[in-house]
Amino acid sequence: MNLPLDTQKNQPLPARYYLTAKQIFTEQQVLEQAYVLIEQGQIAAIEQRPSADLPVLDLGDNSVLPGFLDLHIHGREGCDIMDAKRESIETISRSLAKHGVVGFLGTTVTSTWQNTLDAFRCVGEAYHQQPSGAQVLGAYNEGLFFTKDHKGAHDEQYFLPLTKDNIDAIIDAAQGSLKVVALAPELENSEIIIPYLKSKGIRAMLGHTSANYQQTCNALHAGACGGVHVFNGMKGIHHRDPGCAGAVLLEQDAYVEVIADGIHLHPAILQLIYRLKGAEKMGLISDCIVAGGLNDGQYRLGMLDVFVNEGIARTDTGSLAGSTLTLEQAVANLIKLANIPALDAVHTASLRPAEFLGIDDQLGSIKVGKRACFAIVDDNYDVQATIIDGQLVYGAPTLSQTEPA
Repeated sequence: MNLPLDTQKNQPLPARYYLTAKQIFTEQQVLEQAYVLIEQGQIAAIEQRPSADLPVLDLGDNSVLPGFLDLHIHGREGCDIMDAKRESIETISRSLAKHGVVGFLGTTVTSTWQNTLDAFRCVGEAYHQQPSGAQVLGAYNEGLFFTKDHKGAHDEQYFLPLTKDNIDAIIDAAQGSLKVVALAPELENSEIIIPYLKSKGIRAMLGHTSANYQQTCNALHAGACGGVHVFNGMKGIHHRDPGCAGAVLLEQDAYVEVIADGIHLHPAILQLIYRLKGAEKMGLISDCIVAGGLNDGQYRLGMLDVFVNEGIARTDTGSLAGSTLTLEQAVANLIKLANIPALDAVHTASLRPAEFLGIDDQLGSIKVGKRACFAIVDDNYDVQATIIDGQLVYGAPTLSQTEPA
């Protein structure tokens, strides 16, 4: 007999069970009332009806999405990657899990050299000994190697030369976890450092830059992967100078990060990005800071004071300073503000980031053979539960557990 699962007792889910819901967002299509077979934390089958007599976790009128991957996130709920503390990463991890995120890159911001290295060491340790919520997929260096004209919320007095010695010191501190380095391609040595990063399996992304169209194209052809939070922290599109934004949008293989909070990018620009890149080369990020999940007020981002009003974070000069966004909100915004098809919108927060990191054989979509990592959402795309490797890491009390008909 098929037995319902009771998640209210906070007991581990069994090694083998079925999961069902109103909709299942698989890699290729949205299925109605399908069943996903979970075995030892992996997706073993996707069926229209259960073929084995196993317990069933019935998620009712909710939908099952692939777990989100946030590849550009600074902090949440009062904690920052720059705290360089294990407990801060644990708080960020648990907070992200409440919003459907199953993996993230701990992202730095411009600070002192010692604080930067300490932060990378802490991310590296968490990468090798995972926290209890969303998993640390690696480290992202956003900071140090930028230009002042588009510095945003980065303190220019701490900018450093783009040298192999500086890059190697970060690589060593991160203990194998460094996945992305953001840089301004007009900096001296960029033509050497970009291929060097690529040779190490580290992705160079272009941002906080005054680079023009040709400089950006040169960097992309040298091995850079795309644009950091596209349109923000870079030259926009002018009809006589397509700028950095124009280059990363037009270059077919360039990947662009998108902050879909309705503030950093107008809905029409979200549509423009989608039309140029499709869902294949655009990835949602939160760029969330320490204020995420907290009330309006004054906070710190790196070495700068940040003021949050109505959820919008700015420096005292008025520059946007990250966001308080969650990826569940970003997905909903792509669908509701930019009229992007739901499956494509979901992929920009899951499959595309996984492909960018080269881990799409494990994560990013609901497909047989991949890890059982899911975001359970209601009709408004608000997260109700999060599952990592077949186990609930966050669950709402309204989940129902019933036997299939």
